[in-house]
Amino acid sequence: MGARAAGRTVGWWTRLAVAIVLLNGSLTFVSIWPTLAVMPTLRLSLEAAGLVLGLALAARRGSAPVARTTQRLLAALWVVLIVAHYVDVSTRSLYGREVNLYWDLQLLPDVGAMFAYVAEPRLVLAFGAALILIPSLLFLPVRWAIGVVSQASASPAVRTLATTAAIGVFALAGVQGVAGHLLSAAPIAPAVSTAIAGEAVEFAREASGHRRRAMPPAPSIDSDFAHVRGADVVLLFVESYGVTSWERPEFRQALAPARANLAAAISETGRSVVTATVESTTFGGESWLAHISLLSGTAVGDADLNRRLMAERRDTMVTAFSRHGYRTLAIMPGLQAPWPEGGFYGFDHLYGARDLDYKGPPFGWWDVTDQFVLACMDALAFTPQAQSPAFIFVPTISTHAPFTPVPPYQPDWTRLLTPTPYDEDDLSRAYKAVPDWSDLGPGYARSLAYVHETLSGYLRLRGDRDMVLVIVGDHQPPALVSGEGASWNVPVHVIGRRAAVLDRLRAQGFRDGLAPAGSALARMDALMPILLRAFGNTE
Repeated sequence: MGARAAGRTVGWWTRLAVAIVLLNGSLTFVSIWPTLAVMPTLRLSLEAAGLVLGLALAARRGSAPVARTTQRLLAALWVVLIVAHYVDVSTRSLYGREVNLYWDLQLLPDVGAMFAYVAEPRLVLAFGAALILIPSLLFLPVRWAIGVVSQASASPAVRTLATTAAIGVFALAGVQGVAGHLLSAAPIAPAVSTAIAGEAVEFAREASGHRRRAMPPAPSIDSDFAHVRGADVVLLFVESYGVTSWERPEFRQALAPARANLAAAISETGRSVVTATVESTTFGGESWLAHISLLSGTAVGDADLNRRLMAERRDTMVTAFSRHGYRTLAIMPGLQAPWPEGGFYGFDHLYGARDLDYKGPPFGWWDVTDQFVLACMDALAFTPQAQSPAFIFVPTISTHAPFTPVPPYQPDWTRLLTPTPYDEDDLSRAYKAVPDWSDLGPGYARSLAYVHETLSGYLRLRGDRDMVLVIVGDHQPPALVSGEGASWNVPVHVIGRRAAVLDRLRAQGFRDGLAPAGSALARMDALMPILLRAFGNTE
């Protein structure tokens, strides 16, 4: 063989090797946390092995490459697999859970609108362009790789090698499935096509209601509220407040001053705090699932169960307080539209964003700031005319992703209900901060520090008020902040002067101080009977 022929042979084998590596790598990459980028791995793809084997068998039967039309169809299907794999690994890495196509598609318009609102316009345009261009650009190298493998399969030597290698990959997958614990690492990547098939089955099941879970029975919701009689009880859900803010050193260090200030405010006002950890029924979003789980005492982890439960007439923590003479209010700044389903809870009054009528500068998707919300709560619930204590439910929003810009803290609470709650210098500094989409952690810490400072200021502002304040994280922040494999655990703090309440909580596993410790005490729905017993159950 001459030098030119030998060079052509080497080039031919090189192209084949590059084509196979490209096809294999396109379905075995992993996400680079906490970014949207990915990196290759050394694992093997079952789909790539199947494609190579199929092209080899087709060439054996026809002694020629498969038709160009077939190659283009295969390339288009391969691009679908690549995109599906990217969505899967990115969702797991950044959001912290697997894709649920049925429910995620329904939330996609709202999530897209939210991030389009808070992101820079150039970033929104770049993302939109990427959605259109990337699949088209992926098609070209995939089409080339399939063509190279198809042409090479006309060679008997290539067919034999391809068949042997593909069978070896399948055999290794079998060994991994049976005795994977004996392998130091998983050499075979999870099959993308299997994941897609599973999502399709799940989509059909959700859409049809097939094998729908039965509604859990209504729990007993009762308490004589003897230990909180005469005191106001405020249930404050803090958005994205998870145990990761206590466990990760960078967050713990960044939040230490704000937490020390909160501890000082509790002590200075003659109050005490006990803390526990509970497991939320949601992760990274869908806060309402945590809300309804606690208020109803029923574990709600998906939109279907949430919708069906709210269509029933059931007792809730709200109606239990109402039966014992409490005024019941919900202050919900994230509620942007009429919500007739909210009648399920039984609040006397429910205030949404329009009712709160925020006139200050906008922050985040909902415009409203948490300090303004507490000022509104104070004005609405604690009027001189109020003769009975109040139970108040407040879900906060200032710590919602992307966490930036963070509102300034206003020491003069009287300004918060005016159109000019902040000085221009403070406002300008706050607006200069923009989300760093490659690292949202610092913004997350700053937003939580703002909430801590707001709570500290409010406790001092109402130092003489007899109040039991229950602070619960609704869920962990998305995995792009909390990290892959984070738990679903969130802190719960109870602050007040009612010694009997705090003693009963200590007896059930709560500990003194703000820092959560140990494993989860209970799931979010089981927190309700724990609180009711502390509030005065006669058991």
